[in-house]
Amino acid sequence: MTWFREMRIAVCSILLMSSALLAAPRALAASIGSGDEGLALEVHGFASQGFIFTLGNDYLADRTTKGSFEFSEIGINFTTDLTDSLRMGVQLFAQDLGPTGNYNAKADWFFIDYRWRDWLGLRAGRLKIPYGLHNEIQDIDSARVPVLLPQSVYPLQGREILFAQTGAELYGFLRSRSLGALDYRAFAGTIFLDRNNLTPPGAAFDLDFKVPYVVGGRILWETPLDGLRLGGSIETARLDTTAFVPGIDPIKIKSHSLLWVGSAEYSIGDLVLTAEYARPSSTQSSNNPALSPPLDATSERGYLMASYRVAAWLQPGAYYSVLFPDIHHREGRENRQYDVAGTLRFDINSHWLVKLEGHYMAGTAGLLDSLRINPPDITTAERYWAAFFVKTTAHF
Repeated sequence: MTWFREMRIAVCSILLMSSALLAAPRALAASIGSGDEGLALEVHGFASQGFIFTLGNDYLADRTTKGSFEFSEIGINFTTDLTDSLRMGVQLFAQDLGPTGNYNAKADWFFIDYRWRDWLGLRAGRLKIPYGLHNEIQDIDSARVPVLLPQSVYPLQGREILFAQTGAELYGFLRSRSLGALDYRAFAGTIFLDRNNLTPPGAAFDLDFKVPYVVGGRILWETPLDGLRLGGSIETARLDTTAFVPGIDPIKIKSHSLLWVGSAEYSIGDLVLTAEYARPSSTQSSNNPALSPPLDATSERGYLMASYRVAAWLQPGAYYSVLFPDIHHREGRENRQYDVAGTLRFDINSHWLVKLEGHYMAGTAGLLDSLRINPPDITTAERYWAAFFVKTTAHF
């Protein structure tokens, strides 16, 4: 039945995304108050407009084979030091990506941060998840070379789940002359999901989501070898989904996810080399195994990436990314996706940049996306296809 196919696509997509769970610009300074009581307020903002064109398959939005401008972001954030040890901040963010976002502004992140010592601090609020090396810069186009971070590890469709959690975090930084430096983060909380962003438009059912917990941490080691840093991330989460289907009792689905990521980055001069490897695993059970059968899968994700600053205004980059949603099923276009990407970043000036990017894809696993109005059949979609992006960002 159509509604059952839609529900399976939605739930499987959300399960995969929950598995994945597991150069700063110049600031504009303002003064609040007067005299010794004045607070320095840092304000940063950005606005991006992109264009997507694909050959073979629609990607991230509908009708991208004819070209789509549904790829926009805008945000502004404010941070201030209340005392020498206490800091707070907030970012407002709006996005349009295919049928999602539609410029609905929200508090993308906010925090209250108390740093007792360099080696021990505490944050609370809606906090960016320290997942891999790049998750925290998903909303900062000026801080990276590629338009799309490698989608096997940082799926853009999963931003609702991947980007931030609401709770608390312990963090610290330790340095040794002989051993290098260690940065650690440990967090616990939940994620509040918007059903409107995760239910397929026009679906014949409704979905309700709850995340009872998400717990994890990351360690980054700046090694004694200049330019080399290594890291490890681990996260676990539970997702409870209730599907309301006309004519039957509500289907209650429980999903448990565990993710670990190994990261390495080496910078030498203007060359940056990065590699990350992830193994998310997920289990799923429900009160209606006939319509929502149990699942137990482990996926494999990773990439190799390089970028080089040729000049202050030009940075080319490239990466090779691989995705296997189930390590026990690697054959067939629907069970894998290889992505070879190349980028040219042009910094027109210190506040404006333009990026050109091309992708050659082999496989269709990355097309499994519950957010599309017309999700494809990944078993029959084009095996070999391409995607092209143009993006311009203004920032301060």
